[in-house]
Amino acid sequence: MRARPRSSPGSGKLDNQVALITGATRGIGLAIAHALAAESCDLILTARDAPALDRVGRELASAKIGILAHPCDVRDPHSVDALFRAARQQFRRLDILINNAGIAHPNHPVEKLPFPLWKDVLETNLTGTFLVTQAALAIMKRGGTIVNNLSIAATRVFPGSAAYSASKHGVLGLTNTLRQELRPRGIRVIALLAGATNTDIWNTFWPQAPRRKMMSPETVAEAVVQAILLPANATVETLEILPTLGTL
Repeated sequence: MRARPRSSPGSGKLDNQVALITGATRGIGLAIAHALAAESCDLILTARDAPALDRVGRELASAKIGILAHPCDVRDPHSVDALFRAARQQFRRLDILINNAGIAHPNHPVEKLPFPLWKDVLETNLTGTFLVTQAALAIMKRGGTIVNNLSIAATRVFPGSAAYSASKHGVLGLTNTLRQELRPRGIRVIALLAGATNTDIWNTFWPQAPRRKMMSPETVAEAVVQAILLPANATVETLEILPTLGTL
């Protein structure tokens, strides 16, 4: 889906900027899309669910920003290539990358964790972040920002979540390496470590989790946008945001 280009300049602080968000149809990804749209940022939205992408594109069309909603499976290099061909055709550049796409798995001890489940989680959360970032760097210039949504599982371990924890620890290593490599290019790299947030992922992890103690996706999105809006000569390297009510 391509929305009509906006008819008048936006009033937000990210006017004329272009952001790509993976996993943009729900949860934190969707909340970040709305928060960036409120700052007049043009958006490239992607997820595997094409009908959901169309719905989100229609929701955001009223913001009068440029929108490209293009399905993509971040595990598949050919799908990622197709996404970036479409992105270059419409926008020709990228200023902000939000690597948000990710999946979880039901709790299993390592000895009972099915290999196909392990493989799917690692390919989505870790390999997907690598493939999208590698493609993005070809069109991202000095002053760009990459935000990798890791969750606090990147620094802590939770029994029964071996594949999810391993994937997030891996993305943290990738994120820290990227930051060092991209400093000379003036591209900021932010590790987002959000605590318990009220999203659909809990239906997989822990369906009975106490949602009332969690943060909203909008709270996390607000913190992300504020980090992006810092002056070019400043950065947040690790953005850890937790519920004030503590652990679940």
